[in-house]
Amino acid sequence: MKEQETTDTPSDRKMALPDIKKVSEIIPSVPDVHWAPLTGIPFERRIQMAVVLMWIFLLGNCLTIFCCSLFVPFLWPLHIAYIIYLYRDQSPENGGRRSDWFRRLPIWNYYAGYFPAKLVKANLDPKKNYVFGSHPHGIISISSLQVDGMVASFATEATGFSQLFPGITPSLLTLTTNFKFPIYRDIILALGIASVSRHSCEKILSCGPGRSIVIVIGGASESLNARPGIADLVLKKRLGFIRIAIRHGADLVPVFSFGENELYNQVDNSTGSWLWKAQKKMQQALGFTMPLFHARGIFNYNVGLIPYRHPIVTVVGKPIPVPKLKPGQTEPTQEQLLETQALYIQELEFIYNKYKDVYAKDRKQDLRIVS
Repeated sequence: MKEQETTDTPSDRKMALPDIKKVSEIIPSVPDVHWAPLTGIPFERRIQMAVVLMWIFLLGNCLTIFCCSLFVPFLWPLHIAYIIYLYRDQSPENGGRRSDWFRRLPIWNYYAGYFPAKLVKANLDPKKNYVFGSHPHGIISISSLQVDGMVASFATEATGFSQLFPGITPSLLTLTTNFKFPIYRDIILALGIASVSRHSCEKILSCGPGRSIVIVIGGASESLNARPGIADLVLKKRLGFIRIAIRHGADLVPVFSFGENELYNQVDNSTGSWLWKAQKKMQQALGFTMPLFHARGIFNYNVGLIPYRHPIVTVVGKPIPVPKLKPGQTEPTQEQLLETQALYIQELEFIYNKYKDVYAKDRKQDLRIVS
């Protein structure tokens, strides 16, 4: 007896295949990747992405170039001279070594255009000195690992700082350790970035009218609160920048960057969780901590460590005059510090409430001073 032939129709074959589910349906915490199209993206946006990648990998690239050059005997005399220069150079502690030419390079326009970043001015007298307090801190501030509005607004001319505030020369401040890395240190020095040490702050504010410093307030504790739609600031215990301002008679200027916390998503680290405890222990041991964050990638829109394209609007508040020290008084009193801090917080809340419905429409809650 002849065996009966069996054939599968296309519909039968389709029904025979196993039910393949998306990864996100199997593991809810893993998102579906939104891939960027290969065509149709303006060339300018591709350049912006390239410049942001350059900044993110700047520190690593500088170290790689320097280490690779050590294997070239012809360059050893230059290495010896450069190492001596690194040991003796005190520019980070003495106002930096800014280059207006370098700050005005077109490359920084692409950096600011990535978000894009914008600076909103206030009326500042160029005959005075200022201490700008920047909020919020963000995930990581002033580092090649972090892309933010502070670099665009205060370390370059991409947002037109010198046109908006003629006669005022700002120095964005960062940790002294950032100036220990060869080549990288010279690049950030050219951007006008200097050390955040007390000596550096006092040196800059003593350089004459218009010289000002920009300090990112909040520190590691605030970075753990950085999430989209939330602005929880650590400010009540931060009195050091107010003390410096009073000692040098420099007006305090609160600055709030709308959109700063929207650049990255942070892994849940609720108070008391194992991750929160680990981050706090790291902070106690090293003085800083590392939030676990994610954003987009080079070729996708939702998986990676490259910041989202979200507008950053940096609003500069009105200057707050500080109390004058009495003859013979070298340090402000606790009462003077707290009174000045109250005025500072009042102005900071004012500029936030004034612009929140314009630049923070998708906020989950209003600004809070949590500690």
